[in-house]
Amino acid sequence: MEQISGGVTAANGFKAASTAAGIKYKDRKDMAMIYSEKPCKAAGTFTTNIVRAAPVKWDKDIVTNAPYAQAVVVNAGIANACTGEEGLRYCKETAEAAAKCLSIPVHSVLVASTGVIGRQLPMDRITAGVKALAPALGDSREKGTEAAMAIMTTDTVKKEVAVRFEAGGRTITMGGMCKGSGMIHPNMCTMLSFVTTDAAISKELLQEALSENVKDTYNMISVDGDTSTNDTVLLLANGMAGNPEITEKNDDYYAFLKALHFINETLAKKMAGDGEGCTALFEVKIIGAETKEQAVTLSKSVITSNLTKAAIFGHDANWGRILCAMGYSGAMFDPEKVDLYFESAAGKLKIIENGVALTYSEEEATRILSEPEVTATADIKMGEASATAWGCDLTFDYVKINADYRS
Repeated sequence: MEQISGGVTAANGFKAASTAAGIKYKDRKDMAMIYSEKPCKAAGTFTTNIVRAAPVKWDKDIVTNAPYAQAVVVNAGIANACTGEEGLRYCKETAEAAAKCLSIPVHSVLVASTGVIGRQLPMDRITAGVKALAPALGDSREKGTEAAMAIMTTDTVKKEVAVRFEAGGRTITMGGMCKGSGMIHPNMCTMLSFVTTDAAISKELLQEALSENVKDTYNMISVDGDTSTNDTVLLLANGMAGNPEITEKNDDYYAFLKALHFINETLAKKMAGDGEGCTALFEVKIIGAETKEQAVTLSKSVITSNLTKAAIFGHDANWGRILCAMGYSGAMFDPEKVDLYFESAAGKLKIIENGVALTYSEEEATRILSEPEVTATADIKMGEASATAWGCDLTFDYVKINADYRS
């Protein structure tokens, strides 16, 4: 597998476009479209919040019941959540507008929205945006990047990635883009992720691969503990690489799965590292666990601890907060057997051994914790299982951003 430059337009047959529709933002593009020259097998995972946005309901129905998908229309600024039957009707109208412009069936158009909850979409602007997007579609690297930028809300950077790998004697490409910065705590944030591939693979295995992979990628990140109404991950496969269709769990399937994991993990980490107001990506590894479930519970408890997140912001090696967060997680372990390390590009430092603080330099610890990517590793010495979760520090700016988000 080789990482390459690109995003959603990297794979054969996929095009993208972006436009400024003026939905909420007046100074930048706020709509994007992804289109495949050929019909795609489609898979999706969605928010577990029982308050589900209209696009989530629309997309889940298409992924489950439609024979294929061929386009995605995304808007930023308004989430189309808590908008009742009118909001669902607006999804249909958006899909109808795209279907007409692209000469494809309505049931092949997926839609996604992100932004403020409770406001209705300005359909005149949405429709005009769709009409502007369709003729602007292109397969260049730049078109994909512009689409990734157009779906941002409080994100500070675009998020995209692409890889190539071999399967069935053919070169297969997979690329993706996402947005997410706040209201991030998936359990499948406001999180939207779109992955495209030219692989030929059965719909059943495509869905299974995505459903299983989100457990170790998107479901292992948290910015603020809030699970969004709009969380959506869509995976589209158009088969244009020409490989024999993957219909069983053979070497080709596992090559596909490896590529998908890299794409999803990379995008997930980009979201965690761009948490609203954050200054650092905070990675937590639990090793030596008895079971995977135990390791997952412990690692996610640490990255969601506000006290720990605040300590990371202050570059303070306050290891007691980490042990405390592990202790109230609900997972059983012996705190008197825990070893804890802090690590970053500036070095690695063992902080506690068997639950007791070691003699270490606070200055060195601060230097390690001052890097933009910081890892805490806890060895609980109970077995061979492990898990990794990603979050970010908690800063003054997080409160500022969310205190006046609607205005």
